[in-house]
Amino acid sequence: MTSALDAFRLDGRVAIVTGASRGIGAATARVLADAGADVLLASRTEADLRVVADDIEARGRRALVVAGDVNDLDLLASLPARAVAELGRLDIVVNNAGGTMPRPFLDTSPGYLERAFHFNVTTAFALTKAAVPHLLTDGGAVVNISSAIGRLRDRGMLAYGTAKAALAHLTRLAAADLAPRVRVNAIAVGSVATSALDIVLQTPEIHDEMVRRTPLRRLGEADDIALAALYLASPAAAWVTGKVLEVDGGLEEPNLELGLPDLAP
Repeated sequence: MTSALDAFRLDGRVAIVTGASRGIGAATARVLADAGADVLLASRTEADLRVVADDIEARGRRALVVAGDVNDLDLLASLPARAVAELGRLDIVVNNAGGTMPRPFLDTSPGYLERAFHFNVTTAFALTKAAVPHLLTDGGAVVNISSAIGRLRDRGMLAYGTAKAALAHLTRLAAADLAPRVRVNAIAVGSVATSALDIVLQTPEIHDEMVRRTPLRRLGEADDIALAALYLASPAAAWVTGKVLEVDGGLEEPNLELGLPDLAP
């Protein structure tokens, strides 16, 4: 007898997760493993990846650690073949690595904008492109981790927000190109309590203000995003492609102001 929960199972499947050493990436890798997947873990810090790999293996699944800078397109291009060679196949890609620090408009150079675009968009495209020939074998799923600031507006977020907006639309366009064999979706992430957010959570007052301005009155947890990624990667979302799932606590406006002043004449 089957259960509706079986639609969320990933038994016998293999996933790649970038930025998998901590935060959302690590949580996603663990959740995919809980659902039955073996996982290739990619990030810069091998020691942190080993901790996640140990957790996955404790769940009875296989983990393959690949330490390196995901800004390196040659490294990214090699990951799908490594997953197939060492784990047997490839079914899921989670493009989680990314991020860009806030910066005032006049301090944002064209080079800074281009680097934000490379880290958040070009890398996701490069890994997806390298993965597609393998995903076509049995059909597959790509999940891109975007951000709420890709649709909202706030001072200081031009480079990051523009890049994440581009990633969201890349998701829609890639879904059209790759249908019906490969599904491509994204998650627009709100404020999640990970080490990446610690940069701005410098006082209890800032934390409390962000919570107050979030309709669900809490910051997100990494597992909130990981469970959404599981849905999009699993057969439960078999009729979903080209969509951006907003997992942000109900935000319709930013919940943190950096306090950047008006420009002086």
